[in-house]
Order: sequence, then C-alpha cells, then structure tokens
Amino acid sequence: MRPTTVLIRVSGADRPGITAGLLAIIARHDADVLDMEQIVVRDRLTLDVLVSVPEDSGLLKEILYYGWEKSISVDFEMVEDEGSEATGPRFAVSVIGPELRPQSLAGVTEAIAAGGANIDRIIQLSREPVISYEFIVSSGEASKIREALWHVAAEHAIDVAMQREGLGRRAKRLVVLDVDSTLVQGEIIDRMAEVAGVGDAVAAITDRAMAGEIDFESALRERVAALAGLNEGALDIIAREIELTPGARTFVRTLKRLGYTVAAVSGGFDFFVERLQEVLGLDHVYANELEIRDGKLTGRIVGTVIDRASKADVLRQVAAAKGIPLEQTVAVGDGANDVDMLAAAGLGIAFNARPVVREAADTALNVPYLDAVLFLLGIRREDIEEADIDPIGY
Repeated sequence: MRPTTVLIRVSGADRPGITAGLLAIIARHDADVLDMEQIVVRDRLTLDVLVSVPEDSGLLKEILYYGWEKSISVDFEMVEDEGSEATGPRFAVSVIGPELRPQSLAGVTEAIAAGGANIDRIIQLSREPVISYEFIVSSGEASKIREALWHVAAEHAIDVAMQREGLGRRAKRLVVLDVDSTLVQGEIIDRMAEVAGVGDAVAAITDRAMAGEIDFESALRERVAALAGLNEGALDIIAREIELTPGARTFVRTLKRLGYTVAAVSGGFDFFVERLQEVLGLDHVYANELEIRDGKLTGRIVGTVIDRASKADVLRQVAAAKGIPLEQTVAVGDGANDVDMLAAAGLGIAFNARPVVREAADTALNVPYLDAVLFLLGIRREDIEEADIDPIGY
C-alpha cells in the first residue's frame, strides 16, 4: 500500500521543545515531512506538519499520546490529493492604517477571494506607529484583485499594496528618497522665500509651474533669482528649523543597520541636504548647488539643475556604482518630479502624494509615518526593534 498523506495540526500554549518533540516522533517512524508551517500568536502555538505516513505505522497513535502528555491539542486530516496545492503566482498584499477594523480586513479578504486567489498566510507586521498586516496569496487574477483592493482602500481610508511575492521583493538593497515633503516636512524653498520677504512672489511662480505654464527648471531658476541677497546666516537658521517627517530617523537607521544603501535626491538645495546627510547618516545626497558670494545668495544655481529626469538618472547611477540591479531598488517621493524615479525603481512608492503621482507609482502610502515604508518591504516591527537597540520616539 502507498503511504498515507496526513496533515497533523498541533495547537496550544507555546513553550520550548514542542516542535522538537513532534519531529523526533516523526523521525522514529521514518515518515517524510512534506511541508511544515508554525505560527505563534500571543503565546498560542499553531503548528501544521504534512507527513507521508508509512503503512502500519504507529505514528499517529504516538503523536496523540504526545499531545495528551504535553497538554496540547492534536488533530489529523487525511489529504488525498497531494497535487492540489496552488501552483500559480504568489503575491504579498500589505494592509496599513492608523487602525484596521474588522470591516476593513473583511473587505481585503473579500477582494482577494473575488480575484480567485487563496490566502496562504496572514502575518501581523506592526501595531505601532500604524497597524499593518501582510497577506500572502496564491493564484488568482492579479488585475482583478488589484482593482478590488483599490476600491477597498478608498472605501475604508486605508493603504493597500500588492506586490509579486518572491526573493526579489525581499532582496531590496538600495532606497532613494525625495527630500521636501518626503524626508522632511514641507517645502524648504517656501520657508526661504518667507524669510527673504518674497513669499508671495515665489508662490506665484510655483502656481504657474503647477498650471503647466512654465517647466520645473525655469520655475526653479526664477524662484532662486527672487531669493538673491538672502544672508547665508539665514540659511543656517532655516536648516535648524527643518522638521523631519515622523519616523524618518527610525526609517533610515533601520535600513542602514539592515545593510541597505540609502540616498536622498532633491530638486532643492545642497546647503540643507548635506546637513540632513550628517544628521541621518545618509550614504549619498544629490541636490542643486546655490551660488553664495560674500555670505549672500546671488540668485543663481551652479551647474545643471536636478529635475525629474535627473532624479531617475541618480537612482540608476547609484545602483550601477553599487552593483545593484534596478529590480532591487526602492524609490520614495511625493511630487511630479519624482515620477520618473518611481518608474525606474524596482518598487516606486508614492508617499502622501498627489493623485497623478499615486497613479504612476507601484504603490502608495497615505499615513504620516515614513517608517511605514518598511512594512511594504516585509520588515516587521520586531525586526526594527531588534535592529535598533536605542529606539527614538516619534
């Protein structure tokens, strides 16, 4: 007779040695382990082991006695069709929000089912500063699932991202960040204009650029020209006033301690971005160089302007210099001049971005914490805490 395939499910209070004891019994009966999965939630263990049980084996009887001895529950299920496991593509569905109510989670699972996919695993990634779960799903129609998830995210005001699951997703090595309204709060040039007393004039130029009446480079040069005469000392004051986006320190520090290369590229100015590099320990920074003479801004930019295309070029150049394939890169940004960079990266993330940017990105986050990006990379809160022996609060 052929061996019988049995799913053994063990559940109960978790403590050391339960899994080892179960596997020792299986080994004594020369049974083959075909698959195994274990999860612990609030000190409650669930362990599933799929085994091929030899004919006339006393394995199941001994496991029942083991369960009685250890005060754990043991169930068996005969599996007739060993080839029934899903063989289609697998996806990771990340669900993130300030709170995730049952209605929201139900909507996510219904969207997955509507697309014909099975949920293989659900993992809680964090409870702070946001709640996040990761659903590993198999098979299904990806486009149908994405569309259904988009409607769930809009209805419940949560962030939902869907990515192809596999080694590539978990092998990211380079993260490139926009600066203004991504790494830091607000737009630094607006504060410069306010200090220089030309806030309205600079805002008018920005409005023209937003309306498509003037391109980014021309708008930037006009705004910088309006800042002519601003004292370099004022720049020092502005630099000290810059507020990091909540979670920025934790985000960069965690990536660095996990071995990532972290770069920042800005359509803003080197004076401020280089200070951010010192504060956060960024590996590389790129920004426009302000011309300063006799302690004052001349109103000119030195060299080529970093614009939308330049940001994408920076990502490619850093990746090439580090020997990192583009599919192992991540880009995070919020503005229209980040769109090319987001498209070039293996994973482009729109962070609290305008609709046009969200539509162009692979996925979007609308929570105010930059370190929530870590959860899209499959990094759990406990991984962050293990990597950071001296956590800094929000």
